Amino acid sequence: MSNASYDVLAVGNAIVDVLSPATDEFLEAQGIAKAAMTLIDEDRAKELYAAMAPGKEASGGSAANTVAGIASLGGRAAYIGKVANDQLGEIFTHDIRAIGVDFDTPPLTDGPASARCLINVTPDAQRSMSTFLGAAALVTEEDVEHGAEQLRAAEIVYLEGYLFDREEAKRGYVRAAELAAASNRRTALTLSDLFCVERHRPAFQHLVANHIDILLANEAEICALYETDFDSAIARVRKEVEIAAVTRSEKGAMIVSGDETAEVPAAPVAELVDTTGAGDLFAAGFLLGLAQKRSLDEAGRMGAIAAAEVISHFGARPETGLKALAEQAGIEFE
Repeated sequence: MSNASYDVLAVGNAIVDVLSPATDEFLEAQGIAKAAMTLIDEDRAKELYAAMAPGKEASGGSAANTVAGIASLGGRAAYIGKVANDQLGEIFTHDIRAIGVDFDTPPLTDGPASARCLINVTPDAQRSMSTFLGAAALVTEEDVEHGAEQLRAAEIVYLEGYLFDREEAKRGYVRAAELAAASNRRTALTLSDLFCVERHRPAFQHLVANHIDILLANEAEICALYETDFDSAIARVRKEVEIAAVTRSEKGAMIVSGDETAEVPAAPVAELVDTTGAGDLFAAGFLLGLAQKRSLDEAGRMGAIAAAEVISHFGARPETGLKALAEQAGIEFE
């Protein structure tokens, strides 16, 4: 272990999730794109919330879910993200601190409300997300600078692709990567979502090629990033980053580093309930494994175990201690 105070510091959208069961007919009636994340405004958020079935509210946001998973695995995590000075902002702040993650980004006092993601989960366990970003999208270079001391003390700095929808956040990301590099820390990026990649392909390509050491994506996202087939995308990403982990649903994950390849099978799941957070929790196990200097295969197994737990229930954060599950699977911790 290095002199890092944290295994991972994540920068992302601070969001409160609202999860509700839904039918395909409801999605169609509401004009919701299935299995995708669609950005909506505050008025649409209020309208859709009123139409949805009774749901479960939980603090979320992709990178925040990842650091929650890291904490559940016994890792040390910190988070940079923006909430407003309102009730949802207080909920998010309380929840992330309560699980042991360091979070002290100043709240927004003049501007939009805290973000919320309205997630309709169909019987096939697919989640269709309608997101009002509000304050979450307003992470700036100043917020990154505010957390610079924590950032320099993190083994890995993890950036959430979803946050790329505003120029301020893009500049914040580049600043975070620069601070990480200056402190000999590694920078990781998740591509987050197929539509996100398609919106920001040139910016993502530039970021990956110039600032990213560890890339996380699913099969569709990596192909979209390079506008090519899977094998060609893997060949290219080997040349651009130190490590890439590509999840492939029930086929598990492929992890590549230079000429090395690790094929990690998906961990067994008793019942698939809700795929929300699967990629986020895979990232939790995988990044913690890398921070702890484990092999690609073992880090991938940690990711698969964390992902399997979160898809077995509603919600994007673990309900069972992930460290205990990993130990049961034969993974040893100091």
